[in-house]
Amino acid sequence: MNVNKQHKNSMFCMLFGTPEVLKELYSAVEGFDVPKDSINNINTLTDVFFMNKINDISFTIDDRIVVLIEHQSTIYNNMPVRFLMYIGRIYEKIIEEEKIYKSKLIKIPEPEFIVLYNGTAPYPDYKELNLSAAFKNTDGIKQTKRNTIPLELIVKVYNINYGKNPEIMRKSETLNNYSFLIKKILQYKKIKPLEKAVRDAIEYCIEKNILKKFLMEHSSEIINMLIGEWNMDVAMAVACEEAREDGWEEGIREGREKGRKDEKLIIARNLFTKGSTPEFIQEITGLDMKTIQELTIITSKDN
Repeated sequence: MNVNKQHKNSMFCMLFGTPEVLKELYSAVEGFDVPKDSINNINTLTDVFFMNKINDISFTIDDRIVVLIEHQSTIYNNMPVRFLMYIGRIYEKIIEEEKIYKSKLIKIPEPEFIVLYNGTAPYPDYKELNLSAAFKNTDGIKQTKRNTIPLELIVKVYNINYGKNPEIMRKSETLNNYSFLIKKILQYKKIKPLEKAVRDAIEYCIEKNILKKFLMEHSSEIINMLIGEWNMDVAMAVACEEAREDGWEEGIREGREKGRKDEKLIIARNLFTKGSTPEFIQEITGLDMKTIQELTIITSKDN
């Protein structure tokens, strides 16, 4: 799974980005055993597509079902719209273009859309989000025959916080252990700086034989990923809140490029105030060293 220069891979992708572990995860979520060696094609998008975010994992099962799994710490009501855009891109990757212009009907994999939620806000164990909820009201303009909807897309959202969906967790040890690690980080984060909380949680899990092999082999990468993800979530929340207060929600869309750099600057500032080195900040944000040095000088003066 390639890492885009503008979007670092996540621990979730790294942990579940192989057919064997994906089979375990999907079997647990769907409640049945996926046949051995049936997950044969991982189609994850690797280009920046929506607000510097991509879908986490996409794969086919025996060339029958396209499954897109998003891992989210915040549930957005526009997820069905995002998945609609994603699935078009995925089909472009897996279908030969010339076939769609032939008269004979081509068979395409049936899509399935799954979101795994592990945010801190309360959320039910399971919920469905419908694309049709986003459609504008056309009552009085056009009556749909038989009350059918010409286009529908259903996103299945599962809460994977530790202690939620016990049956799924029982069937997927990897997912259960991942959820425990996130829970441990959140516990430590209440009393420690983020970087310290992540490191201590990883050490604790290794000692308790929780994802031990994976964490020992990739500890430095995972630390960077988790810190970057957490700070990005904070930056996105701040940016969205400021946008709502200033009444320029459309400006988010129009100013994506500027927004991406602003997010990185917020992350860099947060990391510096927590004592991170310029080199570590550069690794997490991708900012050039000159920008980081100028930011640290300004931040030091402000403090």
